[in-house]
Amino acid sequence: MKGYEANITADALLAEARDLTEAHLNPLAERLSQNPGGRDGQALAYALGTSGKRVRPALVLASYRAAGGTSLGIAGIAAAVEIVHTYSLVHDDLPCMDDDAQRRGRPTTHVIFDVPTATRAGFLLVPVAVQELAAAAADLGLTHERLGRLAEILLEASGIRGMVGGQWLDLEAEGQRIGLDELVEIHRRKTGALITAACTMGGLAAGADDATVASLTEYGREVGLAFQIADDLLDATATTEQLGKTAGRDATLAKATYVSVLGLDGARREALQHAEVACAAIRRVGPAGAALRTLASYIVERRS
Repeated sequence: MKGYEANITADALLAEARDLTEAHLNPLAERLSQNPGGRDGQALAYALGTSGKRVRPALVLASYRAAGGTSLGIAGIAAAVEIVHTYSLVHDDLPCMDDDAQRRGRPTTHVIFDVPTATRAGFLLVPVAVQELAAAAADLGLTHERLGRLAEILLEASGIRGMVGGQWLDLEAEGQRIGLDELVEIHRRKTGALITAACTMGGLAAGADDATVASLTEYGREVGLAFQIADDLLDATATTEQLGKTAGRDATLAKATYVSVLGLDGARREALQHAEVACAAIRRVGPAGAALRTLASYIVERRS
């Protein structure tokens, strides 16, 4: 199986994550277009058919393997995490949120359909993710107790104590002058919660011991912040074509970002610092964590 080499590149791991995840998402999108069908089913299929970098699935895979997992059944858990991420993007782009017309290089869901349909599609993706998670747990032979723990982590990351709460704080901070501590709180929840969950879930699915799960969770918390800082930098410096979404939206919406609080150079230093802490945490896992260190470097160096 690919992905076990200590020197695997980030590009190779992301490509594998895309292949494995989309092998789940593409037939799922087709099924949803038929059931529930209609406009809602079409919107669900459209949202799931918008391919991205698949960083979160790659983190699930790498964490699972770092903890000793070997089954390709982990792809179903990676897909469940990506479905929750997709729900967050559909809602994040709505006019009442960030009001964006482009995502991953094509029109956003509410532009193609309408706001009520996109709103419903986002909500409907959450139970779809849980169904995929349950099927994956069965494929991996996990106990009901372990499935319950995985579902708890995924749903908490997607809710008021995770992404929803972070988005709320993010909207409240628009046009406000906030400090670094407040900014970190926003993004530990809005962006970091699901990235942390991806890493923790990968370890739990492999049956990792408490110390390994703790190391994976710490890695996820730190690399989640590094990811958001890199996003803030890209929004300020990259083009719409490079990003696949509208560049410069943070400034247009007067968002509180790491760039607005720390400046470009300060934000770059902050991203590197969080990536270094993440790598220090994962070194406790040993050589099996090499792919996660590679992903941490990719996250802070990416150009899209």
